[in-house]
Amino acid sequence: MEPFVALLVAGLLALVAYWLLRPQHGLISRWRRSRRVTERIRREDTLKHIHRCEMEGVPPTLHSLAGALQISADQAAQLLSELQSDELVLADGGPIGLTPAGRQTALHLLRAHRLWESHLASETGVPEVEWHEQADDAEHRLTPDELHALDARLGYPEQDPHGDPIPTVTGSIVRHGGVPLPEAQLDLLLRIIHLEDEPEAVYAQLVAERLHPGMELRLIERTPQRIRFWGGGDEHVLAPIVAANIAVQPVPVRHEEAVPRHTLAELRPGESARVARISPACRGAERRRLLDLGLLPGTEVSAEFSSPNGDPTAYLVRGATLALRGTQARFIEIES
Repeated sequence: MEPFVALLVAGLLALVAYWLLRPQHGLISRWRRSRRVTERIRREDTLKHIHRCEMEGVPPTLHSLAGALQISADQAAQLLSELQSDELVLADGGPIGLTPAGRQTALHLLRAHRLWESHLASETGVPEVEWHEQADDAEHRLTPDELHALDARLGYPEQDPHGDPIPTVTGSIVRHGGVPLPEAQLDLLLRIIHLEDEPEAVYAQLVAERLHPGMELRLIERTPQRIRFWGGGDEHVLAPIVAANIAVQPVPVRHEEAVPRHTLAELRPGESARVARISPACRGAERRRLLDLGLLPGTEVSAEFSSPNGDPTAYLVRGATLALRGTQARFIEIES
């Protein structure tokens, strides 16, 4: 019996060794690849952090890098040393900065991140609050050739869905130039040009308010406790720290007298209107569905009747009756 047990143990040991050590697919090989990927992502995230600080006019520091990457100061110092040896970072006692090669890598990551968010917004049904996290992952995987193909498929967008400029292939980038909403002038027609998507909890609140780049609004109250404004047919009240993530610009004077935009949700049974446009806030599969239903600019729509609780409402569109919920009808801007 003992020889059989010894043979069985030897076989099990051989199987474990094969599972651990086999080329390419062994546990150790996979662990090493995973570690290399993690190290590469940390290096790239270091370049992103330094570039972001440069764009914001804030000098990057060892402690700001450690906080951004959630690592120790010693690990951050080691990263900077490695990147300096690879001629990607300048960190020789003076201000921390990027070399031309380091800046090129950082711009590639930024371009990949914002193009991927544009893809998620226009071509998928991924919830808006998940775009940033998914783009954070994709930016480390997309090659320059893949980015070029994605850019062409999207029609060469100049901005991502949050209003951030997308760097060109040559690395040029133009800032949006807006001011935070709490600093804007009261009772002036303004347009949202950018929504900051970090921190995540603040951005989720802006999404819940159905705010989006391109929306016009008027700031009607500003106190240390709240920012109150009218936009998208609703009144909004935000804490100043949340409203600061909204960047706005004044709407040119020639647009001040434009007819206010109403939505299909305001149409009462028996009333008719024409579709002016589908709101830019409606993206991806939801936007394609509304277009497929024939809700194109210039189309006449009549409200037929509402359900007993008021939602959904039936509309007559191109000879067909459609039932739309209020959340959908508010995406469709109309003119009488």
